[in-house]
Amino acid sequence: MPLGFYIIMAAQFFSALADNALLIIAIAMLRDMAAPSEFEPLLKLFFTLSYVLLAAFVGAFADSMPKWRVMLISNTIKIGGCLLLFLGTHPLFAYAIIGLGAASYSPAKYGILTEYLPHRLLVVANGWIEGLTVAAIIAGTVLGGVMIREDVAGLLGGLGLPFAHTPFAAAVLFVGTLYLLAAAFNFYIPDTGVDHKPLKRNPLYLIHDFNHCLRLLWRDKLGQISLAVTTLFWGAGATLQFIVIKWAEHNLGLNLSQASMLQGVVALGVATGSVLAARYVSLRRSVQVIPLGIAMGVVVMSMIGVTEAWIAMALMVVVGGLAGFFVVPMNALLQHRGHILMGAGHSIAVQNFNENLSILVMTGTYALLIMSGLSINTVIVMFGAFVAGTMLLVMRRHDANQREFDNVALLEDRTH
Repeated sequence: MPLGFYIIMAAQFFSALADNALLIIAIAMLRDMAAPSEFEPLLKLFFTLSYVLLAAFVGAFADSMPKWRVMLISNTIKIGGCLLLFLGTHPLFAYAIIGLGAASYSPAKYGILTEYLPHRLLVVANGWIEGLTVAAIIAGTVLGGVMIREDVAGLLGGLGLPFAHTPFAAAVLFVGTLYLLAAAFNFYIPDTGVDHKPLKRNPLYLIHDFNHCLRLLWRDKLGQISLAVTTLFWGAGATLQFIVIKWAEHNLGLNLSQASMLQGVVALGVATGSVLAARYVSLRRSVQVIPLGIAMGVVVMSMIGVTEAWIAMALMVVVGGLAGFFVVPMNALLQHRGHILMGAGHSIAVQNFNENLSILVMTGTYALLIMSGLSINTVIVMFGAFVAGTMLLVMRRHDANQREFDNVALLEDRTH
């Protein structure tokens, strides 16, 4: 891999690290405010709202200038959201601003891979990016969990940091420096030399163009399968973040700080699965990993019988490993098809729209189920059955597509 790829990874790592640390800190701030429990999954909903509402614009924006510049602008927006949280703005609003930065950041960070690397390296590159992103999730959730502990919060509050008059403000200020570090790496990301399209100023044209790209990718026989899988995965993954916290508190008797550590264990499994997928799965064989999605749904349902912490940790590693192993090849296949059909930024914007619409729907549904008084065990069974059943339907659709025409045979199958 060229040096520029590792600079891209460093920028992504520190930005994602800050995102995930702030999620745990924001949850703690909501609890400190005695906010209703359903506000916690709404954090993710507010964060992903920009991905859906601005999907028609962020892809065109990412393709209109060098990707490093897009990433720098997006990081600056995240710093603004972090500043709002530091100044005492409601966590839901401040995290929504950070989501705005993330929505414009994503098409650039994934789109640059298809511009910078040959497509035969996309599975490997995605394995590294997903593995590193998951490492940032692990470190971020652990960092956030550590910073909200009473002893650490007291230590932070006693440091006398400028304008940080509360432990939460000190924690947010510390996390803000991670965004600044990510922004510093953005300056060193290489220009790929790809010709950029001037950004159209007519919003109706951009919406029409996005709608065309959306229909194009859903009609593509391989694009629709990979898009369906990644859409389900990210919706399920976001919901699982909150399920694990609630489940750990209810079944294992853990507090928020300890539950965030368990969340990091899931991410460790995803990182392991991602690396294995990058090592052993070629682009042509990417569709063969779909049954692992069914297995993940079944394993999730077994969570309801777990009451020991060490068994819970092992189970979370298995869930994460299955998720990482099947999503990385699907992500690479989707990027490959999108790059061929419409261009990097546009295809990532379409992907983000679908995935984050799934996050909105699934986390919103989870919040409604919790508000209705359903037990966490009932929610887990419903969640696992939905994931397994939906993945089974996707697998059958792919088999039907293959009977019409062998699209997989057109993919390159070169060793890495």
